[in-house]
Amino acid sequence: MSSPTSQTTISPHNQKPLVTRTYPSQTELSNVIERSEAAQKQWARVPLKDRISVATKFIDAFQAMSEEITVELTVQMGRPVAQTPGEIRGTLERAAYMSSIAESSLADVPLADTDKPGFRRYIKRVPMGVILVIAPWNYPYLVSINSVLPALIAGNSVILKPSPQTPLTAERLALAWTRAGLPQDLLQVAHLSPELTALAVTHPKVDFVSFTGSVIGGKAVAQAATGAGFKGVGLELGGKDPAYVRADAKLDYTVAELVDGAMFNSGQSCCAVERIYVHQSIYEPFFAKFVELVRQYKLGDPTQPDTNLGPVISVASAEKIRKQVADAVKAGAKALIPEDLFAAAQPGTAYVAPQVLVDVDHSMDIMMEETFGPVIGIMKVSSDEQAIKLMNDSPYGLTASIWTDAESNPDSEAAFLKITDELFTGTVFLNRCDYLDPALAWTGVKNSGRGVSLSKFGYDQLTRAKSVHMKIKTS
Repeated sequence: MSSPTSQTTISPHNQKPLVTRTYPSQTELSNVIERSEAAQKQWARVPLKDRISVATKFIDAFQAMSEEITVELTVQMGRPVAQTPGEIRGTLERAAYMSSIAESSLADVPLADTDKPGFRRYIKRVPMGVILVIAPWNYPYLVSINSVLPALIAGNSVILKPSPQTPLTAERLALAWTRAGLPQDLLQVAHLSPELTALAVTHPKVDFVSFTGSVIGGKAVAQAATGAGFKGVGLELGGKDPAYVRADAKLDYTVAELVDGAMFNSGQSCCAVERIYVHQSIYEPFFAKFVELVRQYKLGDPTQPDTNLGPVISVASAEKIRKQVADAVKAGAKALIPEDLFAAAQPGTAYVAPQVLVDVDHSMDIMMEETFGPVIGIMKVSSDEQAIKLMNDSPYGLTASIWTDAESNPDSEAAFLKITDELFTGTVFLNRCDYLDPALAWTGVKNSGRGVSLSKFGYDQLTRAKSVHMKIKTS
């Protein structure tokens, strides 16, 4: 069987073809990488302040096109059009923050010379070279900007490979950078098949690979990169993120936040809340309020302004989610949302009814494997210790959230900090969830990946340390 020569994006909400993009040949891909390398060598000589200036102009250019790309993004991946502006705002926030800290993050690190008179020593941050960014479809602008902007500011060149589900997003980003004055070939968009992606990962002139996606995809990228030598790889992978609701949590606030954390973007976020542990003293009122809010969602056409729950990314994904729910019910779980409340959720479509499950346990995939859909399992716990054990009982470790009345009860904040120390995860939230603060390091453990993006540490994996050791006095 011959390899495909193109890709076609299917809109999740109507299953109609949207756009088609042709793949390059292997020779054309090699030429892209060669041009990227040549452009990077020139760009690395441009003063940092000038590179930051281009990034600032990019922010203005991207903001100027924000209105026209809102519906465009919705039809590519299915998020309700009323919610899409949030991704645009988040992209601008991250870009602005990472630009603002670039100078200090990339500055030389001097060493005190009092212990070595006659010497001058310092550490430079120098660019890696050619960066391959493999972006996902669920938050294509937000995730791409995490790597693309700091990579360019740091003096690298970037080849951006978007998901075939959201090809237009990469083209929009490249257009905004061009309008900002970024020199030619420093940011190139490459629509690639899996085979061509593997070739790019293993190409000797690609110096670093930033991948965001599934655990299976991340393992494939890591294995390919390892086989090609010692190039660096950053992996932002999946999650099965837990929430723990303590006995003193503010119930109405907590329920509203966790419903949103579980259902926003149809649950298709690596840091979506996918399992909840509730103290037994408030367990029943908690899930009763949770169900009441979920029943109020409007599932339907995401291009309509009053829709707040759209389809999942594909019919295949919808079938996988339905099977996970059905398997849990067969194993003893209780589904609390009647599917007939959501007429759009029909077999053979990408529309999945939101679901809340109780009487669940860790023998079920619904509590152990990533769902990536509008489904949540809720378990009763009797103590902080039991909650910690269950939260850590996972192959993933991206985020976790604790819900407790730290505002009026100092003991609750102390309890939160103690729990934080016991959790094996990249980020721990207090009374919030499903959010990335660009000032904080975004990282995961276990099957949630490796590497860091955002914050000042986000520049570290896109640069390398170069030590300068000068002996001034030679007599």
